[in-house]
Amino acid sequence: MNGKIELILLPVEDVDRAKAFYVERCGFEVIVDHAPNESFRIVQCQPPGSACAVGFGVGIQLETPPGSVRGIHVMVTDIVEARDELIERGVEVEPIVNFGADGVAHDGPHPDRSDYGSFASFRDPDGNSWLLQERGYRAA
Repeated sequence: MNGKIELILLPVEDVDRAKAFYVERCGFEVIVDHAPNESFRIVQCQPPGSACAVGFGVGIQLETPPGSVRGIHVMVTDIVEARDELIERGVEVEPIVNFGADGVAHDGPHPDRSDYGSFASFRDPDGNSWLLQERGYRAA
C-alpha cells in the first residue's frame, strides 16, 4: 500500500472556538469549512507547509470525547523560533526540553540541536495535545 495521511480528526466541544484557536493563534490555514445543514459541519485546517490537516466539526461521528487526542507532532526546523511565535500569538507552550543519550529530560533545546531531540508541548482549548519537535535545524 502506498498512502499519505491527509487528515486527523480532533474531538472538540466548540467548532468556532477550535477554528479560532488553530487559525488565529496557531497560524493554520483553513482549507475547508463546509456546513450543508445544521446537523453537519466539517472544518479542516493545516499548518503552512504541511500535507496533513486537522479536522473537527459537528456530525462527524467521533466516538472520543473532546480533548482526548494526545501527542500530535509538528516537525519544525527551529523549535525556539516556533515556540516563540506561538507564544506571541497567545498559545501557552511548555518550556523546551531535550532528551540526550541518558534518556532523561533536560531543560532547553538539545545541545547539538540534533534531529528529534528537542520538544515543546501545547494544548488546544479542549485539551488535545500537540508536540513541537525539531528536525533539520541549521544554525544561521
